[in-house]
Amino acid sequence: MSGAVTAEHVSALVEQLLADHADDDVETFLGAQFDAGLARMDYPVGHGGLDAAPVLQEIVDLALVAAGRRYPWTRNPMGIGMCGPTIVARGTEEQRERFLRPIFTAEEIWCQLFSEPGAGSDVAGLATRAAADGDEWVVNGSKIWTSMAHRARWGLLLARTDPDAPKHKGLTVFIVDMHRPEVDVRPIRSMAGASGFNEVFFTNARVPDSMRVGDVGDGWRVANATLMNERVSIGSEVAPRGSGPIAGAVAAWRRSSARTPARRDRLMRLWVEAEVLRLGSIRAQASREKGVPGPEGSVLKLLSGQLGQGVSELVVDLMGTSGLLCGPYTAGNADETDARPGDPVLAFVSSPAGTIAGGTTEIQKNILGERVLGLPREPGTDPSTPWSQIPRN
Repeated sequence: MSGAVTAEHVSALVEQLLADHADDDVETFLGAQFDAGLARMDYPVGHGGLDAAPVLQEIVDLALVAAGRRYPWTRNPMGIGMCGPTIVARGTEEQRERFLRPIFTAEEIWCQLFSEPGAGSDVAGLATRAAADGDEWVVNGSKIWTSMAHRARWGLLLARTDPDAPKHKGLTVFIVDMHRPEVDVRPIRSMAGASGFNEVFFTNARVPDSMRVGDVGDGWRVANATLMNERVSIGSEVAPRGSGPIAGAVAAWRRSSARTPARRDRLMRLWVEAEVLRLGSIRAQASREKGVPGPEGSVLKLLSGQLGQGVSELVVDLMGTSGLLCGPYTAGNADETDARPGDPVLAFVSSPAGTIAGGTTEIQKNILGERVLGLPREPGTDPSTPWSQIPRN
């Protein structure tokens, strides 16, 4: 259908959507948007998309923002940005039919179950095991730093199904029911006072084989699709020029009595970085082919994390001695985010998370060095070594 979809056609669909559902509540409107194929242009027809060029999504988004119908991404960030695109790219038709609509409407919240206490940056070294038992899999192990797990209905789990295969080969991805009694979610409270991160423990948790995403042993390829979508979702949101975190830095500069030429230079450098990130995000959206994103996600994610940390540090410096203090954490917000809106000190304390989530800054540099620049791999264990023979802590 992609050849038949034009900007005019998309605009007409959006106008019709807004006319027919002007008075709908958020969930009903999002369902109608999905059914009209306006959830994401490159999704298949019948599954929230029009099988069209991703760049056409901008027409939808701008029209909805103008009409006061901007999509509330924070309702289901893992589902929208990572798990949904992975199901489209690697899942079965039944999985797309079952999960994509409630992901978009946020009726079912999702989380991503990859990192472990002994496998953070080296995700492929994970030890959580899924053992076949008839037409089911039995999962045992633990995950950590799992955002939204305390609210999630479903989780995308990367588990080891063959310990005697090389660590990148013996992995498989599953969709896990987070409400099963064998799944235990425990919150981790950060130094900013929030508990959006969690530990998750699996004790003989059963997963039907129908909830497997991709082939057995092909989990690393499926996981890479998820991670690349995560990096794109973290780094590629295109905000208007001068808005977002850099706008907060400019406002802090204007209020501050601690302005110096050195800090003005820092502000200008951050402004340039923010504009580079914005233009890079536009370019990536325009040029990205339909399917799994490429290494541009690592570029955007790398820049986004560094910019967020630099901006928050400057804002706190401009606050002078008051930057040493912050008010009590708002309990009602504690399970949602590490940074209470409007509190720059909490934003500063939380800012390192942006250089870790979705792959650390060092990992992004390795990816770019190896996959873009063609540099040699980092020294390490022979990739053909069975996972069971690799020394572990």
